[in-house]
Amino acid sequence: MTAIEFVERIRLVVYNATVNSCLSLMQKPPGKRPSAQLQALSQWFNQLPDADKAKVQDVIKLATRQSVFGMFAVLDGVRQVEDSEKKGVLELRYCKDGKSQLINDSNTEPLHDIFNQIVPPE
Repeated sequence: MTAIEFVERIRLVVYNATVNSCLSLMQKPPGKRPSAQLQALSQWFNQLPDADKAKVQDVIKLATRQSVFGMFAVLDGVRQVEDSEKKGVLELRYCKDGKSQLINDSNTEPLHDIFNQIVPPE
């Protein structure tokens, strides 16, 4: 799996899935007894005019995009998770059939830049 393939898969199974599941939760909370907070959010969302619902969807997309972008920046080492002089390095590997592929190779295009190309900031 290449870095581009990895980012594309994350776009599908994390970014798109999160946006869709958040909207679905607000439209119709699942389960027999959804939380009072989710029920109130759903009632509020469902009474909004369509133009306002579209803006809420835009906010969900923005927040989800920023979260995924931030995670890629951490994996790339440009956003640090340590607050010390001597920092470690994160290595993301895809292993299959006895082979190991470094996904966040510092000698190739960073994952957060690839994500920016696939899901550009609006």
